[in-house]
Amino acid sequence: MGDSKRENIHLIEKIKEHGELIAALASGLIILLAWRMESTGLSTAAVIAYLTAFFIGGYAKAKEGILDTIENKNLNVELLMILAAIGSVIIGYWTEGAILIFIFALSGALETYAMNKSHREISSLMNLQPEEAWLVRGGFEPIKVVVSSLKVGDHVLIKPGERIPVDGHIFKGTSSIDESAISGESIPVSKTMGEEVYAGTVNLNGTITVNMTKPKSESLFQKIITLVQSAQSEKSPSQQFIERFEGTYVKFVLLAVMLMLFLPYFLFGWDYTTTFYRAMVLLVVASPCALVASIMPATLAAISNGAKNGILFKGGVHLEHLSVLKLLALDKTGTLTAGTPVVTDVIVRDSLNEHETIATLASIEAQSNHPLAQAIAKYAKEQNIHPTQGVEIEDIPGWGLKANIQDSTYLVGKPDFVGKDEAVQFADHAAKKLSGEGKTVIFLKDQEGIAALVALKDIVRDEAKQAVKLLKELGIHVTMLTGDNKKTAKTIAAEAGVDEYIAECLPETKVNHVKGYLAKYRNIGMVGDGINDAPALATATVGIAMGGGTDVALETADIVLMKNDLSKIAYAVSLSKKMQRIVKQNIIFSIAVIALLIISNFLQIVDLPFGVIGHEGSTILVILNGLRMLKS
Repeated sequence: MGDSKRENIHLIEKIKEHGELIAALASGLIILLAWRMESTGLSTAAVIAYLTAFFIGGYAKAKEGILDTIENKNLNVELLMILAAIGSVIIGYWTEGAILIFIFALSGALETYAMNKSHREISSLMNLQPEEAWLVRGGFEPIKVVVSSLKVGDHVLIKPGERIPVDGHIFKGTSSIDESAISGESIPVSKTMGEEVYAGTVNLNGTITVNMTKPKSESLFQKIITLVQSAQSEKSPSQQFIERFEGTYVKFVLLAVMLMLFLPYFLFGWDYTTTFYRAMVLLVVASPCALVASIMPATLAAISNGAKNGILFKGGVHLEHLSVLKLLALDKTGTLTAGTPVVTDVIVRDSLNEHETIATLASIEAQSNHPLAQAIAKYAKEQNIHPTQGVEIEDIPGWGLKANIQDSTYLVGKPDFVGKDEAVQFADHAAKKLSGEGKTVIFLKDQEGIAALVALKDIVRDEAKQAVKLLKELGIHVTMLTGDNKKTAKTIAAEAGVDEYIAECLPETKVNHVKGYLAKYRNIGMVGDGINDAPALATATVGIAMGGGTDVALETADIVLMKNDLSKIAYAVSLSKKMQRIVKQNIIFSIAVIALLIISNFLQIVDLPFGVIGHEGSTILVILNGLRMLKS
């Protein structure tokens, strides 16, 4: 019964969310029914049906227009469309008035739907913040409390696998911390006493106690949420221009209609019936129906085209911005690279059998959930090397692994853990070379010394190089922003072929760099896949997320590459340029038709039927032209 109630509530919420769209489609069906009634002679029933369609389709936009006019003390297109529809009714053209309402209601519903989806990333971010924490007080047992009740100076216990709830310093213990939510770096960072940890990151293996140093409202994770909210509240230049144009257009048309109601009667001697008739025709032919249709069908067709090619656009405005892109900033981890480390080099001591040594190492690493360990275990499996069973290991958080295999002791980890001097002596030149290539080097030590070293690296995607090349051919400057160190960033940048790179970026610094690029290039894109990329994605003119990324990145971004194929960005840019050409053609054509109809109406050359045919005919033509965007 409870599940049924939840389902009903969910259904009601869905209906409310898509209420405008349902109302618009319902009005369209009623218009078809009314037209059928009218054609069969049921005039009274048709009028009732038309009035119903007017109310259902026009209610939301009429309410929005009236409230907006009262609040901002400025006229808008919503009011003009309602008046145009009423004008059609006054001169007996119910169908035309209803269609005007339907088209405008449908476009408004689609805009509302897109806007609602664009704000969901805040809830996705909030879900990643722990609501409860283990508070430690003296020698007493830890108690579970809500995070909001914690204050600076409190000690918080974080167990393995838990997400860290606060910003602070490690007071006790050592562990490996997954900081990909903050830095974007896929390889966990070893942390020990005195080192800083951040809310939203994940404690992988050791139990640690953290001394809280910042209130929840000032944590780095909370700053990410604030940055996303701030970036999304800023209106684009195009949006501001449209809003200014809207008020001017409505005032001009209403003024022209008011003048048409009286001036011809006094200046040209028209009788009042003719004067009123021409004023109503002007209100109909001057309505922006064709202008609205100039953009929406082409935009929807382009969005459908993109979807069929693995590109999800969250709105037409992003297509517009993409067509004038000057710079594209790329995140490294999970975007240019695969996001998971892979084994690139293995060097084994001359006296040992390589196959057996890799099997021993894989046997140890298979017991750990550390990404590097999992990468080594996967490498062994790919080489058809099977690890032995019955291995006893001890995880030394922040250092490495200690294992016992058949009375032999092994150490796996970094030089400081296995023995720095021995590690330096073993393949010294090779280790330096591998580190210089941005690779992480792991050593295996047995009772006789260093047995082997393994180099791992987050490799560049095959399609990433091609994508960068295509973007540069389109005249787009390509840069890489990463939380990695400069050495690794330099290596990846060279492999990918980007124009420049910036290393050691935190979410705040990524946003600052994006703002700097905006000031220089005006129209820039940002591609990312992690929580740490969310603020930069929201700040950029166009935010592009990888389909395999985090929910936050997907919700924040304006465009999502569903198949993680970076080369699709170049296709999306070409698609947007074609759409802009078609939109410009439509706008010029529709404005020209409106101008011609207005002049013809003033000269009494065109009557209402031909005015409607010209007006609605131009609308159909621009829709058909826009549908050309469905072709690849």
